[in-house]
Amino acid sequence: MRLDLADLRLFLCVVDAGSITAGAARANLALASASERLRAIETDAGVELLQRHPRGVTPTEAGDALAHHARLILQQRSRLRDELQDFAQGARGTLHLYANTAALTDFLPPRLAPWLAERPKLRVELKERTSIEIVRAVSAGLAEAGIVSDAVAADGLHLQPVARDHLVLIAPPKHRLARHTSVAFADVLGEAFIALADGNALQEHINLQAQDAGRALAARVHMKTFEGLCAMVGHGVGIAVVPQAQARRFRRAHGYQVVALRDDWARRHLCLCFAQWKSLSPAMRSLLLHLGAVAPPH
Repeated sequence: MRLDLADLRLFLCVVDAGSITAGAARANLALASASERLRAIETDAGVELLQRHPRGVTPTEAGDALAHHARLILQQRSRLRDELQDFAQGARGTLHLYANTAALTDFLPPRLAPWLAERPKLRVELKERTSIEIVRAVSAGLAEAGIVSDAVAADGLHLQPVARDHLVLIAPPKHRLARHTSVAFADVLGEAFIALADGNALQEHINLQAQDAGRALAARVHMKTFEGLCAMVGHGVGIAVVPQAQARRFRRAHGYQVVALRDDWARRHLCLCFAQWKSLSPAMRSLLLHLGAVAPPH
């Protein structure tokens, strides 16, 4: 059969109205045109679909079957249209967002939650990477956008600051460094460190800074969480570098001292990173605006 959606709509209009004249009016067709299309539908089906009476029409058994399937087809078409509209408006699908450790730990959770709660059909996959890796992925077109530190070079990309993210040193209360208000990272590399677990994006960034200073970080133990790391420092096991927000969060519980780092790379801000605003998906544009982005002028 060569039925199209317009044929199915017309047939349903006629069946529901019980009249070709009334059905044609519902379908916004002239009576002659509607009658001709109905005859063509029956010819194509090879079976009578409507019983014609002086006061109207009733569907045959075959007509009832066609009407049933026509309703299913049109309902499915409506659902498909709604789903595609959701995709177009950024309310459905899967969004991949790259972020460094600090963004995933402190910045994103309270901000992402209300935005995502309003979009129950949308999934977000968060991918933890170092800021350098995120910049490379966005530059290469492998990622739409990410959240990075402004300490990295991002030539050709847009960086929009959205939060302060300074790194600080934490030291046990009786440690010699606890008496300092600020230190240079290179000057403390001989100390025993508590580090985050291997593969952690922030720890990889700290390790790179140690290498740039000409020394490897001497880690006594690697912890999976900031809370565990801070507990180790509080017990005098070693010192550590953490985001300022994390240092403040666990200081009362573990009693360590917070010392500022003089290094430029430690005085950083979290930034939204993307290439071209117009090339972002509707969902990504919506999320970045929610996180504090300013759409570049056209």
